[in-house]
Amino acid sequence: MNPRGYGLSIVVVGASGDLAHRKIFPALFALYCQNLLPPAFNIVGFARTSFSNDQFRSHVAENLTCRYTPDHSCADRVKEFLSHCYFTAGSYVSPESFVELYADMSQVEDNAATNRIFYLAIPPSVVLDTVGAIAGAGLVNCGKEDPWSRVVIEKPFGSDRESSDLLSRELAQVFSENQTYRIDHYLGKEVIQNLMVLRFANTVFEPVWNRRFIESVRIEWKEDIGVGSRAGYFDSFGIIRDVVQNHLLQILALVAMERPVDTHANSVRDEKVRVLKNIRPLAMADVRVGQYCAGGGSIQHKAYSEEESVPRDSRTPTYAACRLEVDNERWRGVPFLVTAGKGLDGTLSEVRIRFRTDPANIFCGSRSCPPGNEFVIRIQPDEAIYLKIMNKEPGLALNVVQSHLNLKYQTAFSTMISDAYECLLLDVIKGDKSLFIREDELAAAWDIFTPVLREMEIRKVRPELYEFGTKGPSVG
Repeated sequence: MNPRGYGLSIVVVGASGDLAHRKIFPALFALYCQNLLPPAFNIVGFARTSFSNDQFRSHVAENLTCRYTPDHSCADRVKEFLSHCYFTAGSYVSPESFVELYADMSQVEDNAATNRIFYLAIPPSVVLDTVGAIAGAGLVNCGKEDPWSRVVIEKPFGSDRESSDLLSRELAQVFSENQTYRIDHYLGKEVIQNLMVLRFANTVFEPVWNRRFIESVRIEWKEDIGVGSRAGYFDSFGIIRDVVQNHLLQILALVAMERPVDTHANSVRDEKVRVLKNIRPLAMADVRVGQYCAGGGSIQHKAYSEEESVPRDSRTPTYAACRLEVDNERWRGVPFLVTAGKGLDGTLSEVRIRFRTDPANIFCGSRSCPPGNEFVIRIQPDEAIYLKIMNKEPGLALNVVQSHLNLKYQTAFSTMISDAYECLLLDVIKGDKSLFIREDELAAAWDIFTPVLREMEIRKVRPELYEFGTKGPSVG
């Protein structure tokens, strides 16, 4: 990971924000506690907030947990970690501010040959100007030799194919595709990473993983909360851009792709791109959108249009159901129903694969046959994988009932499940791009959704209202 003994500086741009506070710094501390950071490392926060180094360290310390450290040594590990943390205040779009950052980093980087990661935890509107300012300050090593420079950017990667292409072109003026890590935290979740292992390490699945045996695939994501403090951001993008086009489409690609030749990053991503290109672009008939209104039973929640920073006449959907089809030999005719919504009746992320029923089943009665098997992959909460099968109910009579073969992660594995950001940040340090989105993969994803998003805007489609805390608009 660090064969030549280079130092490592991790620059978190947007260090005072919620993402850095809740996810990035705790993940880096978790890596430190597992001895997965090089000995000579620095974490440098950069933001418009005016922090001293001590104030910044106190801010970072607020969310650090000792999951990987015995209680008696936790305080020492926190103190050691914080001693590597520094802060520079400045404007995201000012080259002069990044020149000051460069000067500050020069004071703390012990090794002249220092690898650098720039994590851009900032609003999408300032990403390109920030990248230009970083380059203008001479912070980026553009050569192919070590030490290296890498940039991590968060979604959204544009708002349609055109804006996404522009972002990629402009970003490439500073960071090459090889240096760019487009992060989707869902790909770092343990159960998502396990999808490839389930499919390709178990010979039982491959013979039935096709349209002959599978009736439908449902990918569901729901939350029982509203948009909260993200209302201003969310209203600019909506549920399709915020969740469906990235998180859920990535899951679909892993479920539907062909077997890669090996587990190398480009081999995996080649197959994901291939299957994405086989998905027909969505039409209006394939999409249903909704927006939550006031509701919630005894504890009422205000309507989306009443959320702070949301226009009263907003047409932004908080719910979407999309019917996707993969037009290839394996999946032709199998519907992939993808649903995502906020303000619903629970919190859940799962993949549900329904197998076809067999009309020749000897247990078919005069009225019906046993229901088809279902293979369910629950991403959250309570990570699990289970298969719905038919069993004989204990007793003297021959009664057939449905039951579960259930693998719950918390009971099946003693190993602690890592946070997604721990996994992804470690991969950035190692230079492993398997779980990051490639430029052509991003383009193929936008090609599926851009036509219907534009049509919705042109036609001024108004989402169907659903009461907060309910199931949302009914779908098949």
